[in-house]
This record gives sequence, structure tokens and C-alpha cells, in this order.
Amino acid sequence: MDLKKLVNKGIDGLSPYEPGKPIEDLERELGIKNAVKLASNENPLGPSPKIIDSIEMILKETHRYPDGNATRLKAKIANKFNVLEDQVTIGNGSNDIIEFVARSFLGPGDSAIYSEHAFAVYPLVVQAVGAKGIEVPAKNFSHDLNAMLDSIEESTKLIFIANPNNPTGSFIEYSELIDFLEKVPEDVLVLLDQAYFEYSSYETKDIDFDVLQRFSNLVISRSFSKAYGLAGYRVGFAVSSKEMADYLNRVRQPFNANSLALYAAEIALGDEKFIQKCLELNHEQKKILFTELGSLGYECLPSRGNFISFDCKEDSKDAFNKLLLEGVIVRSLTVYKMPNFLRVSVGLPEENQIFLEKIESALSK
Repeated sequence: MDLKKLVNKGIDGLSPYEPGKPIEDLERELGIKNAVKLASNENPLGPSPKIIDSIEMILKETHRYPDGNATRLKAKIANKFNVLEDQVTIGNGSNDIIEFVARSFLGPGDSAIYSEHAFAVYPLVVQAVGAKGIEVPAKNFSHDLNAMLDSIEESTKLIFIANPNNPTGSFIEYSELIDFLEKVPEDVLVLLDQAYFEYSSYETKDIDFDVLQRFSNLVISRSFSKAYGLAGYRVGFAVSSKEMADYLNRVRQPFNANSLALYAAEIALGDEKFIQKCLELNHEQKKILFTELGSLGYECLPSRGNFISFDCKEDSKDAFNKLLLEGVIVRSLTVYKMPNFLRVSVGLPEENQIFLEKIESALSK
């Protein structure tokens, strides 16, 4: 059987998304102990201790299906962010939301716009549904909003904006983003990907859900994987108009978020003291990493996330492998058309120190 003749043409030329290398794989393959993973922008403090302390109650009920409507979590989100429950869509991570939007509003003959050096999943989902992707060259490793507006075609239905952007860490200021939204035609949707919102809003003003009252063509997605420390649970959400949320929920798979994820997200939302501790740690340690990398001669891109991308002065795949041999996992940005850049996540103080020591000894200057 020739599967190539049967496969969906939209996915025929796709390459799978490459996640960060797991610690256990590195330790097993190279016989290394106590490896440090700073590759996937995870919260080094993990989830709220309140989740760990109370998860046993949910474990006893995992023979039951989860709440297919995520009723309690939607209520918690609506209450915390002053939105309506029927504006909320729950995803298996915010990646799920990206796919919901693409599947709901894109198809063959349509086009979607995204920036160069933006999250790799955007072109993947656009191509998978048979639509045309329009990649707009970045400006200083950030979204060139004017060029994105100029790239809108008659077929354009969707624009992806990541703020802060992964992997570059760039940030679009509030006034600039509002100005952009005011210029986007009403019949073109904007997905504002705020996976790192908690980190950016800790440092400066970022767009919140109240702007949805002004822009009915806007969808805002957020994640519990980053600042809330729930990457392994896989849960995210979107807030949009009620009409748009209705369409997104039509393509959402039943029980797409499991019981543990729903419960953990509910608890995480309420533990403001812990999230504040996480944001403070990130802010302090990111400053140290910027300073130390600069003193070692590396040029770093500004970042409003929990990571730093920097020019490692050599092929980043080679640099990545050198650090692997030293037991440090970071991320090569070759796939993002940044062949000399590495991205390092902000870790615990001791993890960051190990990274700095290893990069000084392992990489050529």
C-alpha cells in the first residue's frame, strides 16, 4: 500500500515538532548523573505544593471520566479574570487552542500570517489544515506588525501573534499592540498567544482580557505549563467572544483535559502566593544570567519570558552537543532560522550556576 497517495496533502511535507531532550534520556545515553535541563522553559519550582498535597483525592477517582465541560475550571477562570464562563475554551495545553483556531477557521484556499522566528507550531497547524502560511520577516527578532498588516491578502483569515514571543523573548508594548489590533480588518481573526503572560505582566503592562470587549475578532490563549508549573499535566485555555468560543468548543475533543490536569489548574489559579514566588525567582535569576552571559562575551536578546536566547558564536547544534556532554540540556534554535543561537531557560540558582560554568569551559570563544 502506498500511503503517500492516501495521506492528507496538508501534512505530507510536515516535519514533527521537536521537543526538548528529556533528562532521563541524556543520563541513560551518556551515563551522566545529575544532568540539568534548561531547554523547555519549565518552571524550576514545579507546581504549587498545594497541588501535591491534595492530589491523592483525585487519584482515587481516575477510573471516572473527567468533566467533559471543565465546569469548575471554567468557573474559576471566569471569576479570576472577570469574564463569562461561555467565553472560555479549555485545551490540552495552549497548543490545543492553536489547533482549535486553525481547524475552526482555516481550510484550503485560506491563508494565515505569522512572524519569522515565531513559535514553530503556527506553520505546522496552518499547513496541516491545507491553508497557506505567510511568514513575515522579523524586525530585530520581533514581530514587524506593520509588515504583517501589509501582508494581509484577500484569503487571509488569521494572524498569529505571540507576546512574549518564543523563542526570541521579544515583547510588543501595550500601545503598539492595541494600535495593531485597531488596524486589523474585522473579518481577520487574531490569535494572541500569551503562554508567557505571567512573566511579562510581572515586568510591564501587557494586554488583558478586558480588550476582548473592543475586538470581537481577538482570541487570547494562555497556558498553565509555564509560570504555573504544570507542563506535564497539559492544560491551557482561551478567552474569546461567546460566538467564537462556541465554534472552538465544537472541534474540541471530548475529555481533552484529564481529571488531574483540571484539578491541578483549579488549585494553581488560587495559589497567588506561590506564583508570586515563581515570578520573583525568575526575575532575579534572569538578571544574573543576562549579566553573566554578557560578561562571557555573549550577545543576548531582550526577553520578557523565563528564558534567554543568545548568540553562541558558533553553530548552535555543535554548541548544544558540547553542553550535552557536560550534562546541560539547552535548546538549539536552528529550526527557527537562528543557526548561531541557543535558548536557555531560567532555572534554579544552582542550575543556572552549573550552566554558566559549563558554557565557559565547553564553548569556544
